Amino acid sequence: MARSIDPLVIGKVIGDVLDMFVPTVEFSVSYGSKQVSNGCEIKPSVAAERPRVEIQGPRYPNQFFTLVMVDPDAPSPSEPNLREWLHWIVVDIPQGMDASKGIELVEYMEPKPPMGIHRYVFALFRQKAAGKYGSQLPKGRNNFSTRQFAAQADLGLPVAAVYFNSQKEASASARRR
Repeated sequence: MARSIDPLVIGKVIGDVLDMFVPTVEFSVSYGSKQVSNGCEIKPSVAAERPRVEIQGPRYPNQFFTLVMVDPDAPSPSEPNLREWLHWIVVDIPQGMDASKGIELVEYMEPKPPMGIHRYVFALFRQKAAGKYGSQLPKGRNNFSTRQFAAQADLGLPVAAVYFNSQKEASASARRR
């Protein structure tokens, strides 16, 4: 059973990043033992390394997915003039496998929210074919558009999405005071 999109609507992921869609695939995202669920809080230090992203379901030889991770609140939630900040793109992920089995188009960049609470969105798209992304490489990380990337790569609407919240951690020196 695919997850409800209600938390994505309430969290304004639908609207700010994605168009309305019907979830049809289950996937999980975890940083170590911390499972990502819509709206949960994850510290930047916990998200420093690539997460484990697993696409559930049986393995089909010609079924591949694209994963996009963005921050729609860059540089600050009140003035997101760099929306969306691109954190990661992995393509050609086989169904029933994890993202490490795909091809990393854009290297993972850990969350570093400078101020305020930022949303970090993982959007999963079903590909129509494997290996056709050479011309769709983004020119930079700022002002990326998940919608535009999906349209250019002929991905259509997402099949699943999840997001977490994160904010700048107090420095070690500030905590000792």
